[in-house]
Amino acid sequence: MEGIGNAPAEERRRRLAIEGPTNPMVTPLLTDHYQYTMAYAYWKAGKHNERAVFDLFFRRNPFGGEYTVFAGLEECIRFIANYKLTEKEISFIRDNLPGKCEEGFLDYLRKVDCSDVEVYSVPEGSVVFPGVPLLRVEGPITVVQLLETTLVNLVNYASLVATNAARHRFVAGKSKILLEFGLRRSQGPDGGISASKYCYIGGFDATSNVMAGKLFGIPLRGTHSHAFVSSFLSPDEIIDKSLQSSDGSTTWEDFVSLVQNWSNKIQRSSLFSGNHGETNQSELAAFTSYALAFPHNFLALVDTYDVLRSGIPNFCAVALALSDLGYKAVGIRLDSGDLAYLSYEARKFFHAIEKEFKVPGFGRMSITASNDLNEETLDHLNKQGHEVDAFGIGTYLVTCYAQAALGCVFKLVEINNQPRIKLSEDVSKVSIPCKKRCYRLYGKEGYPLVDLMIGENEPPPKVAERILCRHPFNESKRAYVAPKRVEELLKCYWSGNTDKAREELPTLKDIRDRCMKQLEEMRPDHMQRLNPTPYKVSVSAQLYDFIHFLWLNEAPVGELQ
Repeated sequence: MEGIGNAPAEERRRRLAIEGPTNPMVTPLLTDHYQYTMAYAYWKAGKHNERAVFDLFFRRNPFGGEYTVFAGLEECIRFIANYKLTEKEISFIRDNLPGKCEEGFLDYLRKVDCSDVEVYSVPEGSVVFPGVPLLRVEGPITVVQLLETTLVNLVNYASLVATNAARHRFVAGKSKILLEFGLRRSQGPDGGISASKYCYIGGFDATSNVMAGKLFGIPLRGTHSHAFVSSFLSPDEIIDKSLQSSDGSTTWEDFVSLVQNWSNKIQRSSLFSGNHGETNQSELAAFTSYALAFPHNFLALVDTYDVLRSGIPNFCAVALALSDLGYKAVGIRLDSGDLAYLSYEARKFFHAIEKEFKVPGFGRMSITASNDLNEETLDHLNKQGHEVDAFGIGTYLVTCYAQAALGCVFKLVEINNQPRIKLSEDVSKVSIPCKKRCYRLYGKEGYPLVDLMIGENEPPPKVAERILCRHPFNESKRAYVAPKRVEELLKCYWSGNTDKAREELPTLKDIRDRCMKQLEEMRPDHMQRLNPTPYKVSVSAQLYDFIHFLWLNEAPVGELQ
């Protein structure tokens, strides 16, 4: 991708201009209090301009799986590009720091921006793994620490919900339509907006969230609720009964009567012989009214009263009346009951209608299912067998009910060109020091084999060149790899005031396409729901030796009495 380093000054300024965060609450104050207490302490110690390198990464894949989808980068870059404290924000910080704050520090805060910060990142929408930096942030230590909490916040939920969406897509299969219906159950307005955006990246096709549709261009889907159906008492409530044919050539003056005629035909036919009594007429009125409003997009919620005895026959009556005028109904939505059984019965009824009344394609009418669906429910439906074409998923998807957080961390790995390490008795919490370059090595079948971290000054891995890949902490876990393809993972997305080339932020659709492509490239055993094979994350032999050298140097030596 073309960089901006050598562009004319005016063009460079134009292309560096990036809109602010989607949520106006994402400001320099959206951080932890200790970031500002540390900032003051750094400033007092004269350390505030020391050059530091931090890695943002996570330690464990979510939902018991072996992969994660990285999301949230665009919002991070929007935040960094527009980072500037206002006078009111500076006054608030002064009033809330413990003790008396020197005026010089406030003057320092007035000048703080991210012009001396560089951000290297894995492209948004990538499949990523524990321990590998998602973001590498370089700059004055105080500035980078002030960014920490916000960056972790912007990546954590975004990546978690994108991964949750990808897992639902994997279980549902490529051919099914997935609809995100989670706004009313999400954790607040931003939780709802973020969920819609990142579920789309993870493979969902549309959302019910109108604001997300406006902000991000995500396709909108929705029909009507049970309240709409139960609000009707009789067909007599329908005032305007006329409907123009789909080609505009004629107008049918009494569409309500046309629907009633079809309802009578269905109930007199052999299709309805197993049912007793008439269908619910108020439901039929509601469906008729909705079809008059949306003849091109008629999709009915059929479980308000009785799916098989009323909802489906009533839907078919309206759909057949629309067909007479050249329209094609979309289908039905099931929101309760045994979804597998009801979908089978609905499909059977649609095929019977097609055969009985000679309406081509009626048997392929779309069936959408909702009702607190989750990954496990989709798996059970697949094992039972079903006739559902689309799934509307809400609560379990957007709240990430199966896991509360991804657990991203932000660790100092270098200061003033000196590598730093964070030690712990829990080996999984030991950080990998120094500024690193990260590569994905692909095997002969095209699947990724291993993600490899190396020191910044080491020669990069080459295609067909045999490389020793080592587990960062377990000396017995190692393997040689001669990759068929090598991909560098970290790219520059914010170059500050340097002349380094910077990647352009892709569109949401491009991010989604990248996610789908990367998921398809993964080896199937890494993706399976139960007992997936762990993906290998390694370091070079040279970096392995350095990690353990630094570990021994930094760990205190005990003394036995």
